[in-house]
Amino acid sequence: MPDFGTLVYLDIRDMWLNEARDFTPWLKDNIDKLGEVIGIDLEVIQSEADVGDFSLDLLAKDLGTGQNVIIENQLENTDHDHLGKLLTYAAGFEASVIIWISKSIRDEHRQTLEWLNERTDVATQFFGITIEVFKIDNSRPAFKFVPVVFPNDWQRINKQRSINNLTPRAEEYRIYFQRLIDVLREDYNFTRARIGQPQGWYTFPSGIVGILYGTSFARNNRVRVELFIDFGDIEQNKIFFDSLLNNRQQIETEFGSALSWERLDEKRSSRVALYREGSIDTTTENLSEIQQWSIDNLIKFKRVFSPYISRRNNN
Repeated sequence: MPDFGTLVYLDIRDMWLNEARDFTPWLKDNIDKLGEVIGIDLEVIQSEADVGDFSLDLLAKDLGTGQNVIIENQLENTDHDHLGKLLTYAAGFEASVIIWISKSIRDEHRQTLEWLNERTDVATQFFGITIEVFKIDNSRPAFKFVPVVFPNDWQRINKQRSINNLTPRAEEYRIYFQRLIDVLREDYNFTRARIGQPQGWYTFPSGIVGILYGTSFARNNRVRVELFIDFGDIEQNKIFFDSLLNNRQQIETEFGSALSWERLDEKRSSRVALYREGSIDTTTENLSEIQQWSIDNLIKFKRVFSPYISRRNNN
């Protein structure tokens, strides 16, 4: 017979005594775990971001769309005050994803978030999420994010098609990237993203804010896989790019081919890229080949560049 242990739920206040000093910094460091639950690659932009007289707990970015994400935390049950702040922050940052994390979501607030999901435009999504902490017998504590209010992705995709009247090309992009992120997520644990977007590009986190992996349909009938650098400061971007360039021979040897080193002095950002011919306007067979090429090289970019990225983070 199985010998089961006893599941014991803990008070989250015993884990994080203070929301601002303890929970928000912890969530910032574990933002990938939240992203995994809601199916989005998240990157934190700022903690305690000001909106008038109020401060949003975490301002983040959805790497799949480039849109703002706001995250408001409560270590207690939801209340009207935080609901009002949530909507204020959503408007102030023109957020596409609004996340409310709490100990428990009161029924009237659950109904409000569900109503907002039904009535707002297709680009806006509301999440109500609780956090649980538990252990089995005398084990170490574990945590779990539990979605209570969660947009219906299938309905939103179909709603987006009908309301926005996607062009055939936009729909082709959506289908292409849906398959690509599904493989990256399910076979390689490369991304948390779950919904393909009707756009010609997709970016993925490196683990360091300001450095992204990406793939896109570029100009002149080309497909690109890249390491994209933008810390928000041109000097930092060029310094890091130059540090990579100094290791060009070793990097290209590890990668197995020459790369395109694009300092982009006329721009703030920089990139290291690999190109091939191709466009979305091709046969299904060729698109499958392009897709596999993109996946293989995204995996290779991460394998080769991760040590150099980690080295910068540790300096």
